[in-house]
Amino acid sequence: MGRACLAIVLLASSALAQFDTATVRHMKLRLKFTNGDCDLTAHVQLIGTSGPLLDGRPNDQCEVDFANVPSGTYHVEISGQGFAQTDEFITTTNESTDLELEIKSRNDQVTIPSAGPVVSAAGLSVPAKALKEFDKSNSLINRQDFSKAIQSLNRAIAIYPSYAAAYNNLGAIYARLGDRDKEREAFQKAVSLDGHLAAAYLNLGRMSIAEDDFHAAEDVLNKAVANNPTDPTGLVLLSYCQFQDHHLDDAIATGHRAHALKGEHSSVHLIAAKSFEQKRDAAGAIAELELFLREEPTGERADQARKDLKILYGIHQ
Repeated sequence: MGRACLAIVLLASSALAQFDTATVRHMKLRLKFTNGDCDLTAHVQLIGTSGPLLDGRPNDQCEVDFANVPSGTYHVEISGQGFAQTDEFITTTNESTDLELEIKSRNDQVTIPSAGPVVSAAGLSVPAKALKEFDKSNSLINRQDFSKAIQSLNRAIAIYPSYAAAYNNLGAIYARLGDRDKEREAFQKAVSLDGHLAAAYLNLGRMSIAEDDFHAAEDVLNKAVANNPTDPTGLVLLSYCQFQDHHLDDAIATGHRAHALKGEHSSVHLIAAKSFEQKRDAAGAIAELELFLREEPTGERADQARKDLKILYGIHQ
């Protein structure tokens, strides 16, 4: 199933500097699909604090151009087919506006999120007929037949009204179809039926981030993390929301939790570095940027981190 890829873009960022009102005259976002193909039908939307700002589709170079972008904090929502959810943090300055976002392809897996490792009592008692409809819906999702997938999930729910995972998958389909009201209703129903369904809390958190409601996002992401503490995605998003809510010590601590997990989630060090910057703690910011460079030594983000380090070393001395 095609899913929205959520990336958070921090424009006009520099060491110990606040966001200003400058304008990025030209910003290029290059989409890099891990399967080597470019989905030219992908819809890319740049969202600011007041809502959607600019949108576009990739050209034959798999690049999306944005012009006259006010400096500030944005997230990018990318919707299309055949790729998985991506959560990425990208930092740039007014002089450096050529960004690249890697999008992981998922050709053999259903991209509806699962409940994670936590299995509730409700999930253990699903009747065989309901489970059959649920599995059928996944096959339909893989074929992009969303209307029939919804029908199968509704049949599963009719057989087993407490089927929280089915409501979660309904919400994911409605997200793909752009029906925000039904999406939220389905995710909320899922967590009301199963308070341990981490994926549904994570999805509600993403919705709140898209609406710039970071307080609400923190609340549900804390529940996602509590129910699936080894999922770095929840920790990365939670750290970002805590930073946006000026809960700087919490953002740093959450980043450290993510760092302790296996996998690639170096973005938490950028969030922690910015948190230390706002606390006017140059030594802490330096330590986080050095950790970031050990995990991600090359690329534009690494180049920017080195520039920030030069400034921070001068402040710290």
